[in-house]
Amino acid sequence: MHFDKQIIDEFRANNGHVGGRFEGARPLLLTTTGARSGEPRTTPLAYLPDGAEGMLVVAFAGGAPDTRAWYDDLRADPRATVETGVLIFDVAAEVLDGAERDAAFARAVEDDPGWADRQAETMRTIPVVALRVTGPPRDSAPSGGAYLKLVHDGFRRELALIRKELSDSGRPGLGVQLRINCLTVCQGLHHHHTGEDTMMFPGLAERHPSLAPALERLAKEHERITVLLEELKQALSGEDPLKVRAEVERLVDELEAHLTYEEEQLIPILDLA
Repeated sequence: MHFDKQIIDEFRANNGHVGGRFEGARPLLLTTTGARSGEPRTTPLAYLPDGAEGMLVVAFAGGAPDTRAWYDDLRADPRATVETGVLIFDVAAEVLDGAERDAAFARAVEDDPGWADRQAETMRTIPVVALRVTGPPRDSAPSGGAYLKLVHDGFRRELALIRKELSDSGRPGLGVQLRINCLTVCQGLHHHHTGEDTMMFPGLAERHPSLAPALERLAKEHERITVLLEELKQALSGEDPLKVRAEVERLVDELEAHLTYEEEQLIPILDLA
């Protein structure tokens, strides 16, 4: 429990960046209601993206016949809260069963082959839980500029993980989970840029006319990134990981330049609000 507290503190202090056993993984903080105590309980977990509105977590207790306490909490009350380091979500948990559970666990094994060994070590079926977002996200950033940087760093982190997964994959084709990871970040970028184009940029243009050249450039870069996202999606429909990797590299290069320029131009203005 003390070890979990250290991880939780590190997670919150570093906006989701955690070392140790979570190095190179996708960590989240799951806050459940204690099945016995009725008090909130926060647990750090690794997760798998499950589309833009969901995450998968595996309930494993070192091969012991019992499951993690957070799993028992969710069985008693499926309502919970998830922190990603960027945003906070209310979620509803669903314990998967049958073919749906098996398919989800196969994705976990694809992401980390060690899960197959862990399943072999226990007589019970290791549960997989889907966490479905049930409401709008919240953030705890102290300013608009800080929030923008957090969102950008979240995309940077996810793309870095995808690049690593593509490099480490020994598969002749693309696995299901890797496709989902790529499509999730594509969808997230699309939603983020759409929100900027339709809400943030018009508001900034009205309040700060001197930003017009920068906002025009950023909008054009959004159009270019949309093209790159579509080309990545097309590559994902095939079975050539080298092609997908090339498209990811193109996207990362152009997106990094775009994010850096946007931060330089907009963060000082957003932090004045």
